[in-house]
Amino acid sequence: MITFEEDIRNENIKDIAKRLMTAARTAPKARGTDNLILAVATDDSIVKIAEKMRQLAVEREMPFFERDAENVINSRAIVLFGMKISPLGLNCGACGFPLCSAKPKNVPCFFNANDMGIAIGSAVSLAADMRIDNRVMFSVGQAVMALDMMPEAEMVLALPLSVKEKSIFFDRK
Repeated sequence: MITFEEDIRNENIKDIAKRLMTAARTAPKARGTDNLILAVATDDSIVKIAEKMRQLAVEREMPFFERDAENVINSRAIVLFGMKISPLGLNCGACGFPLCSAKPKNVPCFFNANDMGIAIGSAVSLAADMRIDNRVMFSVGQAVMALDMMPEAEMVLALPLSVKEKSIFFDRK
């Protein structure tokens, strides 16, 4: 039996997405507090996300959402990084408020956002090691939130994944 790469590509991408979630989960977090929510979007979910991105491009007058939607529709899996906003009680003031107790609920805690960034960095590093094309996207996270696909997440960023002869995330217009 001979198995060609293009016959197993989609399953490989989905397996890699699972590993990227593991890399994100094990990334260090401030005070050891894990507020990260991880998921993978595939197939029909990718189509719904791309459609919502196109809609948001018009509603928000942000044409780059349309460009990013083209990347999304050509991806086979999207790793979703969500974060719950939960102040860690460090009273650092990085959020703009001197005390965590003075911070409004909808204002992100610096450490929550930083933890999500470190987790994404860990996943992106593994993606690079595994030679899978990717790009961190704010626009995808906005569509995921608008679709309420991760209801507990108060911040969402995404990492679409692709394996093609040339990176779909390069030479974007």
